[in-house]
Amino acid sequence: MEIAGTVQRRPLILVSLLLAAFVINLDITIVNVSLPTLVRELHASNSQLQWVVDAYNLLFASLLLAAGSLSDRLGRKGFLLAGLVVFGAASIAGGLTDTAGQLIVARCFMGLGAAMIFPTTLSLISNVYTERAERAKAIGLWGATAGIAIALGPIVGGGLLEQFRWTSIFFAMAPVAAVTAALVAWSVPTSRDPGAHRTDIPGLVLSSAAIALLTYTLIEAPSHGWSSGRTLGGFAVAAALFAVFILRERSAAEPMLDVSLFRNLRFITAASGSVTIAFFGITGFSFLITQYFQFLKGYGPLSTGVRLLPVAFAVGIMSVLGTQFAVRFGTKQVVTVGLAFFAVFFAWVSTADTATSYLEIVGQMLLGGSGVGLVSAPATEAIMGVVPKAKAGIGSAVNDATRLLGSTLGIAVIGSVYVSL
Repeated sequence: MEIAGTVQRRPLILVSLLLAAFVINLDITIVNVSLPTLVRELHASNSQLQWVVDAYNLLFASLLLAAGSLSDRLGRKGFLLAGLVVFGAASIAGGLTDTAGQLIVARCFMGLGAAMIFPTTLSLISNVYTERAERAKAIGLWGATAGIAIALGPIVGGGLLEQFRWTSIFFAMAPVAAVTAALVAWSVPTSRDPGAHRTDIPGLVLSSAAIALLTYTLIEAPSHGWSSGRTLGGFAVAAALFAVFILRERSAAEPMLDVSLFRNLRFITAASGSVTIAFFGITGFSFLITQYFQFLKGYGPLSTGVRLLPVAFAVGIMSVLGTQFAVRFGTKQVVTVGLAFFAVFFAWVSTADTATSYLEIVGQMLLGGSGVGLVSAPATEAIMGVVPKAKAGIGSAVNDATRLLGSTLGIAVIGSVYVSL
């Protein structure tokens, strides 16, 4: 049933939710261009630089399922507002730090805020837009916003660094979070799972621990070696935690995640796997092409960011069109075409060398970005269409977790191959 009194406010509701998704995804990549500056001003070590970036992603990924489940139970609007407050306050704290250690702590709290924000944006969209065609269009815009934000991060960060100190990268996030919170408070309706009476504390702890350990192991694997005892042990313990989590959820009276949903191979398991593959591929490519532009072509940070715009353009356009195509032609057909685009994209990229023209690379980026849009947005719409509206928060969190794990895996695996070659 549609939430009462939202029809007239739908455009403003959507804008506020898209803005919330935009700011936390922008922060995934905006800090990358500031790393050389942090070495000079904070005397950060290589390990500290890594964790300035990874602390945000680690907390973001590991707390997604817990945050999605809690938002269903406690109220999605209130949880979103709380997340925006945490994110905004942590951003200000990050700008006020004067040591690398303090900045890493601030980044952890920014990741906590992001985990509270991201699943609630998508779950609120699913509860406001209940008719499939309208929901598909809104989810397409949501996917486009997230993809464009990640691509724009280096450009925005480079522009701020050219005009101001590195602290501006963090201070700039706070007013955006404040404006978004005001829009959410005024326009977004409240919603929650009416059937939720108890919080599955063991499920929350087990899921967070399993994802945190898996993400941490992926981040550290390139440094310690994929076949090292530390890495293999991390994967083994993470797998054991996931197994215990599944057993717990199957026996719980009110599980945080209904694992029986994954028996729907087409709309949940296959869709989640496709999203993981899409973000594995495009994040790994972005990791390599950024270094290619800077080390082999000699472009500066801002110039490199600008040259990545074709990816953002393609992801944005095809995320919107992809969901419309899915409604008309079927999700399976559209996602299959997107994965085919990826196959051709990687075959084409593998032919690049130092003499490859930027125009040819633009063609590669347009093809890869189109693949992301055709895979991720329709797959997300399929997942949210199957998950009950009352459980939209945890359904959204599953989708978001596959995105972040795919991105982490892409950097870890493709980065390791890059270093070894």
